Amino acid sequence: MASFVIEGGRPLRGTIRPIGNKNAALPMLAACLLTDEPVTLHNLPRIGDVHTLLRILDGMGVDITESGGSVTLCARGLRTAAPDPDLFSQIRGSLTLMGPLLARHGHFQVKTSAGGDDIGRRRIDTHLQVLTALGGALLHNGKFELRADGRLRGCDILLDEASVTATENGIMAAALAQGTTVLRNAASEPHVQDLCHLLVKMGCRIEGIGSNVLTVHGSDHLHGAETYISPDFIEVGSYIGLGAITPGELRIAGVVPEHLRMMQMVFVDRLGVRMHLEETPDAPRGEQFTLVIDETQDLRIQPDFGGAVPKIDDAPWPAFPPDLMSIAVVTATQAQGTVIIHEKMYESRLFFVDKLIAMGAQIILCDPHRAVVVGPRRLTGQQVTSPDIRAGMALLLAALAADGVTTIGNVQQIDRGYQDIDVKLRALGASIERLP
Repeated sequence: MASFVIEGGRPLRGTIRPIGNKNAALPMLAACLLTDEPVTLHNLPRIGDVHTLLRILDGMGVDITESGGSVTLCARGLRTAAPDPDLFSQIRGSLTLMGPLLARHGHFQVKTSAGGDDIGRRRIDTHLQVLTALGGALLHNGKFELRADGRLRGCDILLDEASVTATENGIMAAALAQGTTVLRNAASEPHVQDLCHLLVKMGCRIEGIGSNVLTVHGSDHLHGAETYISPDFIEVGSYIGLGAITPGELRIAGVVPEHLRMMQMVFVDRLGVRMHLEETPDAPRGEQFTLVIDETQDLRIQPDFGGAVPKIDDAPWPAFPPDLMSIAVVTATQAQGTVIIHEKMYESRLFFVDKLIAMGAQIILCDPHRAVVVGPRRLTGQQVTSPDIRAGMALLLAALAADGVTTIGNVQQIDRGYQDIDVKLRALGASIERLP
């Protein structure tokens, strides 16, 4: 397994640009299955999970043409509705194949479960709730198989949780269903919005984009389309943490201001990060706004009224994203004061803090969902292993801020979500080497 060797404590200065949103790219790639015409996506992230889904689609008969940061997919020659089980089991995003395959081909089948980060139980019951309500039938035959007897039928569905991928499956299935589908308690994250905008370009009428109630008017036929994947706001949040705990001014180019509101509340208002937004109105699309993390930082945790210990918790959009909780933990270790971290959604997300404790952080893991962080504490380099994408990135930030040398193993986990991260960091002045 590949590893990173990092010598910490170096100033990081310069401009860094987030890639296209991974969690938008995966369902948007799957959406090509809804039509026999070409679908072109620009600003495609070149990361592990995307490569895996492209391999799955290629194996199913989708024609794929890649050029630079763009990809064109055409599912006219689709050969099977059964994705490769070994590849399917490697990424959580493979679940987004369910909705379009069931809607257009009436069948989805696989002999394994989806993969992804080991951060706790990740149920698929909401996916099944939505797809069976639209007319799919789950077959109990030793395989994971869904079939539809004819065209799916629109209906009014209250999701039992605001699951992102279940919402995406529901939207894509409803796009070719007969009649109108209303999805209540739907996820509204930017990546869900990106998928909706693609489907609108493909000819599906969707109301309520960006809200928790989506109305999808089914269409008899969807056509090809071309669209741009928005920048990854999770990567932007990761770079905010990076700039906050390392010396030097860091500029994050191509951000979307609407995606920064809760990050402002947590990183600035709660942890004391100094940052500001710069606008260049005449810049090309996607480059108008740059977020600057100031060179001089004085990280201080802002207590609640009366001096009470504050907390940082996660929740569905537009609240603080669960994928940034690991970054918030590392940032808090370098801030003056005490804060409670409450990870509500995944019971194994915080288990990586033992590695931060080994590096010198003062953290009390109260239970699988809560930790108390007391800062600031000097971190020192250690040998650690990346357990998942987000914890791996958090450990990378800790290593860059630490004294001495840190070795991070299993970095293919980081590669699943961050494109050429070692190359980008070296361009900023980091001492980081990738070893095979």
